[in-house]
Order: sequence, then C-alpha cells, then structure tokens
Amino acid sequence: MIIRPADKKTDAARIGAVLSRAFHDDPVVRWLLPSGEGRERMFVTLARHVHALGDLAIDGEQLVGAALWDPPGYRQPPLETLRSLPGFLMAMGGRVTYGQLLQTEFHRRRPRVPHWYLAEIGTDPAAQGRGAGSAMLAGRLAHCDSEGTAAYLESSKESNVPFYEKHGFKVTEEIRLPKAGPTVWAMLREPVS
Repeated sequence: MIIRPADKKTDAARIGAVLSRAFHDDPVVRWLLPSGEGRERMFVTLARHVHALGDLAIDGEQLVGAALWDPPGYRQPPLETLRSLPGFLMAMGGRVTYGQLLQTEFHRRRPRVPHWYLAEIGTDPAAQGRGAGSAMLAGRLAHCDSEGTAAYLESSKESNVPFYEKHGFKVTEEIRLPKAGPTVWAMLREPVS
C-alpha cells in the first residue's frame, strides 16, 4: 500500500469515483442526495475546488482510498468557491441548500484551537479492511504530532467511531443535522508528543 499526495487537477475524477463508492451507504451523503445521482460529481467538486490537500491510497496500480484535508486556518479561496458552484449545482440541484446547511452546522462547531480538518476519508468497499484508511491517517497524524497541532473530523457513522478512537480521536459532540438529518459525531485528536 502506497500513500501519496493527490494532485487536485489530475486526480479529482478518480477521487470522486472512489469516494462515491466508499460513501455509497453513508447517512449524510444519502441525506444530501437521496437518489444517489450526483454523488460522484459532488466528491469531484470537493476534491478539485473545496479542500486544500488530498492523500491517495494505492494498492498495486489501483486507487483504493482517498482523504481530503484542510490545514489549520484554511479558507477556501473566493475564486475556488465560484468554480465549485457549477459542480455543486449539477450534482445536487435543489438539494444544494442541504449542502449549505451541512457546511454551516459543521463550520460553527469546529474547534477554536488550530487543527487539521479531515473533511473526507474513504476506502473502496472492495478494499476495506486492508489498512488503507489507517495508512492514510498515519502520515497526516504524524505531521500533526510533529507540529503540535490537533486534528478534527465529523464521523457520519457511529460504527466508524471506534476506528477513529483507535487513532486517538475522541467524541466531543453529537450533532443532529437539521431537516430530519442524521446524527454526526464530532471528534478531536490532540497532538501526541
């Protein structure tokens, strides 16, 4: 298993495909896009225009997982916000307001301490259980530890909480999303010295 940095331009389509498969049964993604249509385009848009960095898990020649991260203090550049709009509108149509609600809820609950934000991490279902998720986390969390910075995420599945706890994250809050949305678990990991 090789973990390498993603190129936002050339890898975005592959990231969108693998995350769409990884999140096929995700409660938040199903709440955002109940029909399933547009999910891949949504993840391509997130990878290309919204998040600062990506990590890829490659097994042999196959992309089996991806993670999208934002460094401490990151704000999406205004031009990238504009560039993301067509992708989100095409992916989500009238459900784009749900995406805005989600971002508002998540943003207002983010920790006030400097932190790396793990926006998305997923492994192709055919490759799950082979260590891709742990491998993608390991390098970035080691970086957090070396610079003394926290890491933060929202887990959209309660069944994934133990996986993140194994990597040092702790639940800080249960967030019930509006409009009959699912529950999400906010998790923070303090740096290990």
